[in-house]
Amino acid sequence: MPDLLKIAVPNKGSLSEAAAAMLTEAGYRQRSDLKDLVLVDEANKVEFYYLRPRDIAVYVGEGTLDLGITGRDMLLDSGADAEEIMTLGFGGSRFRFAAPAGSNYQVDDLAGKRVATSYPGLLRTYLAERGVDARLIHLDGAVESSIRLGVADVIADVVETGTTLRRAGLELFGEAILVSEAILVRRPASRGDVDRVALEHLLQRLSGVLVARNYVLMDYDIPADLLDQASALTPGLESPTVSPLAKPGWVAVRALVPAKDHQLLMDDLHDLGARAILVSELSACRL
Repeated sequence: MPDLLKIAVPNKGSLSEAAAAMLTEAGYRQRSDLKDLVLVDEANKVEFYYLRPRDIAVYVGEGTLDLGITGRDMLLDSGADAEEIMTLGFGGSRFRFAAPAGSNYQVDDLAGKRVATSYPGLLRTYLAERGVDARLIHLDGAVESSIRLGVADVIADVVETGTTLRRAGLELFGEAILVSEAILVRRPASRGDVDRVALEHLLQRLSGVLVARNYVLMDYDIPADLLDQASALTPGLESPTVSPLAKPGWVAVRALVPAKDHQLLMDDLHDLGARAILVSELSACRL
């Protein structure tokens, strides 16, 4: 019997709840008690380990665990020998510089300045690539207070809306250092291969969750002579499914369409001549 696939999941923080929800939607068991550190899902041949998000890339990179869910920012900051293999569609953020409002800094102005951050590895690489020699101040959190308290001149931090920074009297400057989101990482092949069947099932399930979240199933009836125009509006993932109706000259069409645009699409189809337009949410799919 092959070993269980060992997967690290964030035990707390902004990624934790979303990761558990996605795995649940993918058909995997998840812990009911937040104090549990390990959960074995025998039916799906998976073992989940609940770890600090910042540590996950390290465990996976060292080959201790097969796979892990973490943020791209945390992977790059860790310097771990782990490989990003899939984006998961949640936990989006940007890593940006910020300074007191009105400072008018540019990245080149940071030479010799104190920059507070919770991501020194990521920031050190970014500045080195641009030939900027700044002094990095490593803080575990709440870096927006470091300027007011005299610890730093500038900060570099993960930004979702920027509200916290504005409240602290700071403004963003420069380009985004990194665009981050939740990702699935795997250990390097040099530290042992991952069970390919279990990995393929996991990837298929997670991909199915992403499609189910981002697409809806649309059904409608359309005159056959308008089918080409309707199909151009609803091409589906491969092509729409078309079936003849008992009503002469009419066909029924079924296709996956982006969820965010489905109301506008219904308007366009109705204006074209489609009728009996129905939209159904997806709970799961396998492509």
